[in-house]
Amino acid sequence: MALFNFGKKKKETSSCCCDVNVDAESMAKAESAKMEGASVKILGSGCAKCNQLEAATKAALEQLGMDTAIDHITDFSQIVAYGVMTTPALVVDGKVASYGKVLKTDEVVEILQKVRG
Repeated sequence: MALFNFGKKKKETSSCCCDVNVDAESMAKAESAKMEGASVKILGSGCAKCNQLEAATKAALEQLGMDTAIDHITDFSQIVAYGVMTTPALVVDGKVASYGKVLKTDEVVEILQKVRG
């Protein structure tokens, strides 16, 4: 019973839904990476859907004539720092623009135009 655990302290760790331990240092790194300058990031484990979103994003950037590198973030602590629980996700300039679905090139173009003007 929890009522009789007076002298025992719980080990303080945090973990995300996929049972990956996340410590304070990795969360701090993730938060600082999140605040970096203008960028486009794909958040996901590296599965086929994540790779499809990355390909659509590359095509959209080429179509718009934007010379922006795409970072593919696979570290769960960094993904959680964005508040994303469903991947793949598209992050433009530090803000989550889409999550949980594979966007088509036209949809990514529309998002990039909306976010970047």
